[in-house]
Amino acid sequence: MSKLGIIVASVRDHRVGAAVAAWCSEQAQATGQWDVDLIDLKDVNLPLLNEPEHPVKQQYQYEHTKQWSARVAACDTFVIVTPEYNFGMAPALLNALDYLAVEWKYKAAGFVSYGGISGGLRSVQMTRVMLANLRMVPVVDAVTIAFVAKQMADGRFVPNEQNNKAAAAMLAELAKWEGALKALRG
Repeated sequence: MSKLGIIVASVRDHRVGAAVAAWCSEQAQATGQWDVDLIDLKDVNLPLLNEPEHPVKQQYQYEHTKQWSARVAACDTFVIVTPEYNFGMAPALLNALDYLAVEWKYKAAGFVSYGGISGGLRSVQMTRVMLANLRMVPVVDAVTIAFVAKQMADGRFVPNEQNNKAAAAMLAELAKWEGALKALRG
């Protein structure tokens, strides 16, 4: 069974991203296609990029980078659960992506974004460019949750029919790309 990494990009206190990611994890597990690794960047707790060598060399000096490298390398595909910060990408996500290079190559990524009126779309647009430069394939199908606070109840995300349909489409697309990209990863 392949491994799907679901990355929680927000590290703020009182965030809803972990609840949204828990729902996404349930959706992915229900397909029976993946072993899911729920990767909370708050728990990963990477300091601001501090490796002295360029990540393409994979000459990591710090244990936190070695652990992050192993975790990302073990995943075959990703879903990034992200808010929008100041009309852009979540800083912890940018930092986590910058730490590595080779480990991201030829892996597909989908997005579950959330926020206010834009549902985090501007963050997704910025992240797509970053992923393409890391030789990843960001899939078109995504889940966009506008006014996410209205779908929170007792600390849990309560999806609607549109959210569930969008998640199913995104996961189906990720499965297709994962199979196609496996040959490139060798």
